[in-house]
Amino acid sequence: MRAANGHARSAGTSESIPPPGMHASEASPFPAKRIKELVAALEVPFDPSQIEWRVMNTTKGQQPARGQVVPYADQRAYTDRLNALFTPAGWTRKYAIHTSANFERSGDQKVVAKVLVTCELTIFGLGSHSATGEEWADDPNAGTSAEAQSFKRAACCFGLGRYLYYFTGTWVDLNERKRPKSVPQLAGWATPAGWREGLRPRCVGEPKASLQVPLGNSCNGRQDGHSGAVRGDVLDKIEGMEKTVGKRMYRGILKSVAKVWNPKDIQDKAIQEKVLAYLQAADRGLRRAEAAREKSGLAAFARVLGSLRLSSLDRVDNLKTLQEIVVALEVAGSRSN
Repeated sequence: MRAANGHARSAGTSESIPPPGMHASEASPFPAKRIKELVAALEVPFDPSQIEWRVMNTTKGQQPARGQVVPYADQRAYTDRLNALFTPAGWTRKYAIHTSANFERSGDQKVVAKVLVTCELTIFGLGSHSATGEEWADDPNAGTSAEAQSFKRAACCFGLGRYLYYFTGTWVDLNERKRPKSVPQLAGWATPAGWREGLRPRCVGEPKASLQVPLGNSCNGRQDGHSGAVRGDVLDKIEGMEKTVGKRMYRGILKSVAKVWNPKDIQDKAIQEKVLAYLQAADRGLRRAEAAREKSGLAAFARVLGSLRLSSLDRVDNLKTLQEIVVALEVAGSRSN
């Protein structure tokens, strides 16, 4: 029998292999305590030697040139962790590839398609998760980039590499090749030793606000506690949502709801609460859209976005359009069943 990932079955790994005919998600050979231990091991940050830095934004017309860098790990670091915890026979992945219709790219008005790759990652005993990666079709490495992105996103659903999403970027000087002259030192919580000692980024484990604003509906601006008392951390929560909903949606809501680009410019407490509620609604909507995309399939997803002249969910900047996408995808998903 061929083992997962095409590797020979290793000795002593039978507890990771589901019985013949049983899907990995139907039963687990691990007791609940062991599952909790494995998930905790997946969440541990990568060794700093496996971390690289990517320049996301650069200054224009400024000397010396500066860039905003964020850390990332090559997908080999992900596979190494999975192999170490489960052996190569204890997990597997499969890909589905689709190309969208051509549409005009907003950056340069060039008509081009997108390559969309969905990765389904299965860890025997823990279950399966899938996620989609994307890249412009005119990129010579589009398939490779989209594949790696989809795999990392699927792994993140198990907790592997999730901590990297808490970085917002650090500005550093760049050389003449637009590469960092130096890279930031990782915070203690972003190292294996610090993480195991219990260090965590501020946003990990914080409870989400309890506002139940339906997607697309407005907030009533209610306040918590006694009359006139508003949570003092509203602005912090608003700023923390930029990474969650994406820069375009974040700025779109700030501009449409509060008429500002910086949340610190919002003086009215009721408007602060309203902005936060809209951002939280956007977060729920984006998660619904992701779930509906997996259910409806890449072809339906590409058709829905194409009809709105959008290249990806990252291009959505308002709740109305997001709601249209969610509804269309959920309808398409119900028809496919």
